[in-house]
Amino acid sequence: MKYELDKCSHSVYSLYYHLIFVVKYRRKVISPEIDDFIKQKVREISDTFDVKILAIESDKDYVHILFKATPKLDIPRYINALKTITSREVQRKFPKVKKKLWKGVFWSPSYFLATSGQVTLDVLKRYVKSQGEKGDVKL
Repeated sequence: MKYELDKCSHSVYSLYYHLIFVVKYRRKVISPEIDDFIKQKVREISDTFDVKILAIESDKDYVHILFKATPKLDIPRYINALKTITSREVQRKFPKVKKKLWKGVFWSPSYFLATSGQVTLDVLKRYVKSQGEKGDVKL
């Protein structure tokens, strides 16, 4: 299998992430119009962080984002920007959501983040283990 790798001046990498945000109290407030607005805002914010959005989908009370990043990404700062800006902008543009949510909060304070690769974890474990099975290296 051939990896799709990215390069910087001193590194070669492949960094993919799966991120999930949940609406506070699991309120079902993400309408199709709000969904489109959130997707647009996430893409705009991601551009400023040099993050490439590979997929973004939602339902009435959550958003899934699959993104690709560089090693220099400050992940907590990026996630905070996504949650803060989308929350503020959704409540500003769609004031009706405040009837189901209050105190200026749109997203739950927690989130889910997982790394994702181009191979499964089992394949990677087998590869790493196989590196120790090659015997001694003669110099």
